[in-house]
Amino acid sequence: MQRRTFLMTTAITAAATSLATRLGAAEAAAPGSRIHHSVCKWCYNSIPLEDLCIAGKEFGLKSIELLMPGDLPILQKHGMTCAMISFPTATTPAGQKVGTITHAFNRLEYHDTLVATYEAHLKASAAVGAKQVICFSGNRDGMSDEQGLENCAIGLKRLMPLAEKLGITLVMELLNSKVNHKDYQCDHTAWGVALCKKIGSPNFKLLYDIYHMQIMEGDVIATIKSSHDCISHYHTGGVPGRNEIDDTQELFYPAIMRAIADTGYQGFVGQEFIPKRPDKLASLKQGVQICSI
Repeated sequence: MQRRTFLMTTAITAAATSLATRLGAAEAAAPGSRIHHSVCKWCYNSIPLEDLCIAGKEFGLKSIELLMPGDLPILQKHGMTCAMISFPTATTPAGQKVGTITHAFNRLEYHDTLVATYEAHLKASAAVGAKQVICFSGNRDGMSDEQGLENCAIGLKRLMPLAEKLGITLVMELLNSKVNHKDYQCDHTAWGVALCKKIGSPNFKLLYDIYHMQIMEGDVIATIKSSHDCISHYHTGGVPGRNEIDDTQELFYPAIMRAIADTGYQGFVGQEFIPKRPDKLASLKQGVQICSI
């Protein structure tokens, strides 16, 4: 009995040690092993930028995005970067504010103002070491998708020589026109991919917002696999509601993150959900953990 007890104890101890080793290895590999983590500042406007830097670094954030070039010294102080610079705006001679989600590159009459504004913005972004700047198509407002595609390409091509010279990628965001941004033109991946091909520069890409594209077209993983060459950034968000990305919503983010990583993607994934819970940082930490594969 003593020998049998000894052998059973030894076997159990060995099994437990092996399991602990495997779990330990998995835990060591999990935090950000294949995904670089970022967060969109606007979702946490109640938290000062410096406080968000300090808290975020503790659970794996490397970037805080959708900031302006002047904000980067705070990030750099904490060893962080800005994966996506926010958009500039300006007013046309006719008095229209442009550069926004609703009024942007799909209108020829906005191009001179947009190009001048973006040229200055790209230079300011490059001066602080930023690599990507966001832009938008604008709303249809009765314009056909074919004409909007043509107009966007005309305006954005004017910026490509400078973007290429500065080493900055101009990135158009895919947004849903069903729930959040009614009438927005760049609302399907296929349209965005066609624009990338029409512009024909490695310095123009798409921001694939998983939340928005799940609403518009679904088929998220297949689309990532087929269109990843045109995508240089990703955003998250729970569907429906754009809240936490845990099991309260319909997407399974670990599988999506694996699909992204399997394409060879080396960029950032930005958390862009609006926390419903009182402890916003706890929700953000959970989102980063869910996307750590």
